[in-house]
Amino acid sequence: MKNCFFFAILMFVPVCTGVQTVLAQSGSAAPEKALFASANRERMAQGLSPLRWNAVLAAAAKQHALRMARENTLSHELPGEAGLKQRIAQHGGHFVSLAENIAQGPSAAILHEEWMKSPPHRANLVDPQLDSLGVGVAESNGVLFAVEDFSLAGGTLSIPEQEQLVGGRLRSRGLHLLEGTADARRTCLLDNGFTGKRTPSFVLHYATTELQTLPAMLEQRIATGHYQRAAVGACPVGKNGLSGYRVAVMLYE
Repeated sequence: MKNCFFFAILMFVPVCTGVQTVLAQSGSAAPEKALFASANRERMAQGLSPLRWNAVLAAAAKQHALRMARENTLSHELPGEAGLKQRIAQHGGHFVSLAENIAQGPSAAILHEEWMKSPPHRANLVDPQLDSLGVGVAESNGVLFAVEDFSLAGGTLSIPEQEQLVGGRLRSRGLHLLEGTADARRTCLLDNGFTGKRTPSFVLHYATTELQTLPAMLEQRIATGHYQRAAVGACPVGKNGLSGYRVAVMLYE
């Protein structure tokens, strides 16, 4: 995905206003399972790995679906409600990237069918960079309010996998990645400065909740065109809300 967060909204059946809302908090497991199965069916048809069910994402999706149904409206962030990132955090989730589909409609089958007809919704469903999904559904007056929360799982990525993700972003900016990560990893453990025989022209230490985008300061440095090579090192960081990753990037002319 081009951005850390990608949201898509689709409304299929208008919600009547002025009618008392009756929420079906139980019995929605069937449409949730149906939407999850449909998502993986589409991915398998395209040779993509199936999404893993994520209970944290599902809990956040369910909570949001219930609130949309109560308020008879579709929104990724309702008045007084936390945004997607914060909702996942409140349920104890860590992530590399997030995406969300929301919609209302008469059935799970129609919801999925219309999502697949919509380019932004379909992009989330078949994004090869996402690996986890949680679905929440709530019913109001016969209308299903559905939420699909996707993520690239965080907190389980190995140090090499973290470095690979950041390195991929650096390569996409035209930088050549230096071989060997020992010095970069030791540099990551420092609060500032660097370690190693090769002196970088610029060093950035940062903690992040996602690895799909580079910090603005780093993007600005790269945009100057002064740097040709880079080294990236990741290191462990204790659980601290969503700050699940610690990275050091060294740029060389």
